Amino acid sequence: MRASFTVPVVSIGLLLLLASMSLFTVDQRQKAMIFRLGEITSIKTEPGLYWKLPLVENVRLFDARTHTVDTDEPERFLTSEKKNVLVDSFIKWRISDVKQYYISVGGDERRARDRLNKTVNDSLRAEFGKRTVYQVISGERDEIMELMREKVDIDARKIGVEVLDVRLKRVDLTTEISDAVYRRMEAERKRVANELRSTGFADSEKIRADADREREIIIAEAYRDAQRIKGEGDATAASIYATAFKKDPEFYSFYKSMGAYRETFNNKSDVLIVEPDSPFFKHMR
Repeated sequence: MRASFTVPVVSIGLLLLLASMSLFTVDQRQKAMIFRLGEITSIKTEPGLYWKLPLVENVRLFDARTHTVDTDEPERFLTSEKKNVLVDSFIKWRISDVKQYYISVGGDERRARDRLNKTVNDSLRAEFGKRTVYQVISGERDEIMELMREKVDIDARKIGVEVLDVRLKRVDLTTEISDAVYRRMEAERKRVANELRSTGFADSEKIRADADREREIIIAEAYRDAQRIKGEGDATAASIYATAFKKDPEFYSFYKSMGAYRETFNNKSDVLIVEPDSPFFKHMR
């Protein structure tokens, strides 16, 4: 009884073991390569459940997601001006041809990263050698990145890899170049400041000269107008005096004498020595 029960259980166990050895899954993040006695027989790029011959065929899975190659330390490159710049870059890539990837680098991600990193460094060295510091820092940065992506992608296709993007995270000057650039910028700013001060001083002197000239003109014109008005007033006063004198000469003489007396004897301490019959006292007699 016990033996009859054991046989089916063992059979079922063997069948399950055989099924587990014959089935494998590929998810959406992977690509699979099937080997039969070390020879590639098929490649599975779509997710799903697949069969393989147990003990004869084996499966190797590859990560099909996007990978990043990021440099640990900035690389030093020489520009056309023979000046060093520090460049920090990264690469986005993924497997495009699993078979070629396996044949070229043995499916080793580290070897693929090294190959891509070397290609990028060689291309950057060539491109930076054609350009000045200004061009690589700001002027043609986008153009350099696009050229890098195209060149690296062409080389990466040889190992079954597709390059999605190449980016320059940072492009800095070395310490000695930075100091020289800052000194040149400081000198340039000082030159501009001195030029602006000189221009401002010249403009201020011109404004002062114009203002002084306008002041002198205004004063001269005011004095001219004042003298003209004063002359007209004196003429009018003389005309009035003449008219009044003609009407009553005796009264006019008396009025003028009273004014003279008031001005002469304005202070009690004033002393005037004249003869009693002087014409000055004509109206006091």
